[in-house]
Amino acid sequence: MEIIDLRSDTVTRPTPAMRRAMAEAEVGDDVYGEDPTVNRLESMAAERMGKEAGLLVSSGTMGNLIAILTHCGRGDEVIMGTLAHTFLYEAGGISALGGVHPHTVPNQSDGTLDINDIKAAIRPDDVHAPVSRLVVLENTQNRCGGVPITAVYTREAAELAHSHDMACHLDGARIFNAAAALDTPVLDLVSAVDSVTFCLSKGLCAPVGSLLCGPKPFIRKARRIRKQLGGGMRQAGILAAAGIVALQEMTDHLKDDHRRARKISQGLGQMQGISLKYQTPPSNMIFFNLDEQTTQSDEIFISRLKENGILIGRIGARQFRIVTHYWIDDQAVEKAISVIKSILEG
Repeated sequence: MEIIDLRSDTVTRPTPAMRRAMAEAEVGDDVYGEDPTVNRLESMAAERMGKEAGLLVSSGTMGNLIAILTHCGRGDEVIMGTLAHTFLYEAGGISALGGVHPHTVPNQSDGTLDINDIKAAIRPDDVHAPVSRLVVLENTQNRCGGVPITAVYTREAAELAHSHDMACHLDGARIFNAAAALDTPVLDLVSAVDSVTFCLSKGLCAPVGSLLCGPKPFIRKARRIRKQLGGGMRQAGILAAAGIVALQEMTDHLKDDHRRARKISQGLGQMQGISLKYQTPPSNMIFFNLDEQTTQSDEIFISRLKENGILIGRIGARQFRIVTHYWIDDQAVEKAISVIKSILEG
């Protein structure tokens, strides 16, 4: 039975072009700076982000951790959203490994942090308080529904940080989804921030890896921290080759993922027993709840979907997430809608 995996865009597999590139990749020792394919990918990433330099890391979590440890010292404070990926899903690494103190403020429904909340969170120059060193934003904002954050807002938040001698880091794991959703050049979305991470292994289909981009001195320090964390990957050009294909070929496919998410949402919106977070998904994520009138339990609902070859994500009691990606075609969309409808009606 064919499995239609809608749990996340992290389940994407490399494309045939990526597999060929990986097999043929020219490699060297990246810790020595001698892997030409890694060097090419890092240069490409920096150019796409409008930054001076780039650094290949194993994951978005590692990229965010390295960024925060590079910007902040022990006892410093970083301001981020209550629904930030770094706060919710990165195992408390900034505190456990860096002694960095998170100061959370509420995410608004559009994924942003209220500018006045950020202002209020910035500490005074007081011996009793940690030093406010960094503001972290996320684009697209996952837990708010995959919503894209505009360039105007990002610039306002970054300028506020800079006016208080703070830096601004962007967790741009899905920044290319944001650019596709807003029909805005990715450069416009990241130009105001000091550093940015983006992921190769979600909607861009590479098997592993993220890029951290920023000024040359920042990346030089980040490279040392990557080594401290055990992130020096020797002949990593085999992985970087897939990342090059991702940047060259895959970003243009993201609008198709968004179109298919809208199609699934339209189908769910016509079903009894389902409440959608957004009638029109902002990007490639659909969030929905099972209403009280749906008597089957969450576990049974998930189990019956799996029996029919459909995998979706459960994010809380009666709360679910569907994520479209490159390997979900129009036929898979139609099947998913049909199976969910039959289970709810059964």
